[in-house]
Amino acid sequence: MKAYQTLLYYCYSHIQDAEQYAADHLKFCKDLGLTGRIIIADEGLNGTVSGTREQCKAYMDYIYADGRFNATEFKIDEVDEPSFMKMHCRYKSEIVHSGLKDPQVIDPTKKTGKHLEPKEFMEMKDRDDVVILDVRSNYEHNLGKFKNAITLDIDNFRDFPSMINELAQYKDKKILTYCTGGIKCEKASALLLHEGFKNVYQLHGGIIKYGKEAGGKDFEGKCYVFDNRIAVDVNSVNPVVVSKCRNCGKTTPKMINCANPECNEHFTQCDECGWELDGACSTACKEHPRKRPYDGTGYYVKVPQPINKKKVELANA
Repeated sequence: MKAYQTLLYYCYSHIQDAEQYAADHLKFCKDLGLTGRIIIADEGLNGTVSGTREQCKAYMDYIYADGRFNATEFKIDEVDEPSFMKMHCRYKSEIVHSGLKDPQVIDPTKKTGKHLEPKEFMEMKDRDDVVILDVRSNYEHNLGKFKNAITLDIDNFRDFPSMINELAQYKDKKILTYCTGGIKCEKASALLLHEGFKNVYQLHGGIIKYGKEAGGKDFEGKCYVFDNRIAVDVNSVNPVVVSKCRNCGKTTPKMINCANPECNEHFTQCDECGWELDGACSTACKEHPRKRPYDGTGYYVKVPQPINKKKVELANA
């Protein structure tokens, strides 16, 4: 039994006092000693937090004690050490940026694709009348995806609405959407239904839950996660590495952030190229004056930038 846990979760639920709740939530997490990253908006909360088993249980009890979040489902990973170095909890306009001019045209609390449990998804995914749709970003599905899944050329989920027209050819199919933990599919499936797609489904709990309950069968590669683990194994049935080093083309499961903070690109890189380029994606980034020290992980804590006093003074003039 490992000493720490990492919790991945979300809940779409209206929060009338969201901005104040975010401040109170941050204080509770810090007092508890958790680390992690949480987004709170009027539409709900979305987070990944990490701590001791006792801290995590106390946090889950805290969430369930609030009636607004009874539908929250926690995906729990056992880890050797906390998956974050700091605790962040921020108020934003959406817990997942939809990219819509009017985000209220869809409401995941009212209408989404039909939820499929992992074993149901596994049984349906290979049928002739089914299309598997990955709604994640390029850097995520480049690291790993379901066998035969359709992927979209998007840098962020907010680009998803602009890709709907490219999916029109599949309107007569059953569309099975999936993402890391399920949260993006809530909006993606809702938007597909809004745009006239009839048979839309989503993998409940996402890739992470599928790995835990269905052995991850036919998920090729690793799953990108938004903490200092960067990538986690999913498939214990028929695993395979599909990602390749951006620099040399060698097969590698390792993903990092470019050591140049002004680039900070997510990309796959083998250890040999990592050490040769000192964690950078290119020679130019390796030679950048602000390049961060590379320790072999490719994970960096965001460091607050110095305040531009002149810019503040001009703004307040």
